[in-house]
Amino acid sequence: MAVAIVLLTTALVIVVALLAAAGAGKLARMDGATYPAALTHAATTFATVITLAATVTATLTALLS
Repeated sequence: MAVAIVLLTTALVIVVALLAAAGAGKLARMDGATYPAALTHAATTFATVITLAATVTATLTALLS
């Protein structure tokens, strides 16, 4: 049961990160950025969301232990 919850949570975090990255890339293109610049914005946003999720997980684990 715990493995299923971890897998579902991981999938949800990845989907949210992809959606945020797509939104950042689209907003960058609408602002007039080139495709490489928009891709850089999207990749940075994706990495930031994944890092934020890892930080929140580590903090909650430390608090609840």
